[in-house]
Amino acid sequence: MNIGSAITLLRKQKELSREELGAKAGTSGAVIGRYERNEITPSVEIANKIALALEVSLDFLVGNTSTIVKDKKILQRIEDISNMPNEEQNQLFNVIDALIRDFKAKKAYSS
Repeated sequence: MNIGSAITLLRKQKELSREELGAKAGTSGAVIGRYERNEITPSVEIANKIALALEVSLDFLVGNTSTIVKDKKILQRIEDISNMPNEEQNQLFNVIDALIRDFKAKKAYSS
């Protein structure tokens, strides 16, 4: 999905008009329309403001990830983990990986 399509989809999901999104992002509705039609590409600063207004990451908006993290507590935890020393990160990831593996196994056997 390109950035224009992502903006259109997310804006409609949020039930925002182009003008409302433009106001939140510091631009006009007409410019939002041009982004949505891929006639022009927003600057990094405007794209970030659009992402914030649509409550998604900039990575999601530009297509670098397909995951939308809406839970602010998860985002805070990710930031906290990124500030940990590598050894502690690896220990934490081992625990998380084991829990995910167990969850997937339970899910597979319950089907």
